[in-house]
Amino acid sequence: MTQQRTDHGVVEGDLPVGQRPRPGRRPPREVWLGDRGDEGRTAAESGLWTSSTPVVTAPPRSASAPRQGAATRNVSSADGRRTKRRIMGVDVARGFALVGMIAVHVLPAVADAEGNPSLEWQLFAGHSAALFATLAGVSLAFMTGGRAPRRGRDGTRARVSILVRALVLFLLGLTVNMLELPVYNILIYYGLMFLVAIPFTRLSVPWLLASSAAFAVVMPFVMQWSLSVLPAHVYGNPGFVALLTDPGAVLAELFLTGTYPALPWMTFICLGMALGRLPLSRDRMQVLLVIVGAVIAAVARGISLLMLMRFDLEDALVEATPWMTSDDVWNIQIYGPDPQLPDTTNLWLLLSGPHTNTPFALLESAGLAMVALGAFLLLCRVIGKWLTWLGAMGSMTLTLYVAHLVFLAFVWTETTPWFWFLVQIAVAALFAVAWQQALGNGPLERLVTKVSKGAAAAAVRPEKAPPRRRAEPTRR
Repeated sequence: MTQQRTDHGVVEGDLPVGQRPRPGRRPPREVWLGDRGDEGRTAAESGLWTSSTPVVTAPPRSASAPRQGAATRNVSSADGRRTKRRIMGVDVARGFALVGMIAVHVLPAVADAEGNPSLEWQLFAGHSAALFATLAGVSLAFMTGGRAPRRGRDGTRARVSILVRALVLFLLGLTVNMLELPVYNILIYYGLMFLVAIPFTRLSVPWLLASSAAFAVVMPFVMQWSLSVLPAHVYGNPGFVALLTDPGAVLAELFLTGTYPALPWMTFICLGMALGRLPLSRDRMQVLLVIVGAVIAAVARGISLLMLMRFDLEDALVEATPWMTSDDVWNIQIYGPDPQLPDTTNLWLLLSGPHTNTPFALLESAGLAMVALGAFLLLCRVIGKWLTWLGAMGSMTLTLYVAHLVFLAFVWTETTPWFWFLVQIAVAALFAVAWQQALGNGPLERLVTKVSKGAAAAAVRPEKAPPRRRAEPTRR
């Protein structure tokens, strides 16, 4: 131990074992700044530290250093690592999902006169919306503490905030549905997914993964059973009037029989919450996401196609559903149901087409969502600066998605789909980058955050700190 003489004339190194020196002033201590060069060797030889793991004292903060939060409040790290508030790779993946949803809504699904699907349809149909939902689960994990879930009053406040956020999204979806939309609106389903997710915010990663698997396997059977029991899928985009006049049919559609049914799609929400509680900034975790996700997607897709091509699933479906032909079966496999699967047999659950919401379809999309998230986290380490525009779009997807739906309600895009697709992407990217640089979060994101956090703060008051006791003077 380093020998230092105290004000009382006692050498610390000579004190008996277990006896601490009396309180009092001590001579100033040398500070090791982490330099292991020549100066470090000289210091070691002079006896400033003698152990192999010396105590490190941080140097004082420079007066010219920027205050934390002033320059990094809304900055995303270009290498994909977490900053104070965001992980850029997650925003980029969310922006990519938005681009995919716009492509599915605007670009043609059929590539040629023979009915073959277009490349953009094969890439994005069903999968971009699933990635969107998975990243919503990641956001829920971040809002509830990330790798260290919030407990006590903080956890209650976070869950109340999610509840208010779910209600706002639900009302916003109903409001947008008042327009004549040519596509299905996911926002109203989104709000219900947030609502159902609240109890799951308490779970750990293993339980979240188990819940995701359970939703993927069990809920498609419940959905298929409900087709013959609950009202059919009759409202494409239900609004306030439909909810008030026919609540049973609307809720059945939103939870089970719709395009983005909340209960089967909890597969993606629970998966996203599990991923949000993992160390996403680590290289190994990002590579693992790509590998595991690719395996899950390939196995799910492969088994479904194997059943169709080698095990006579196609003939069994045609036999159970006499009004359908083999071409109809393959149309559902490639383009999805219109609007829901037949209820003649549970064998329909062996398909994996977009928005069929079968176990294989859910698992395939979940695996591809993991691949996309891991890949963009890795890419942001290498070319993060080139993806800034996509990350900016991903930071305000609610604003841009609502703007996209309003645009489709007033502009006919089928005559020149590629032109309108590129126009929407360019305008969205320019707006997102400019707004983020000037004001940070998007306008609707700021509104939803202000309302939800304000309501949560009003509902759950912070616990009063106990009065501080006066420290007793040290006896000398």
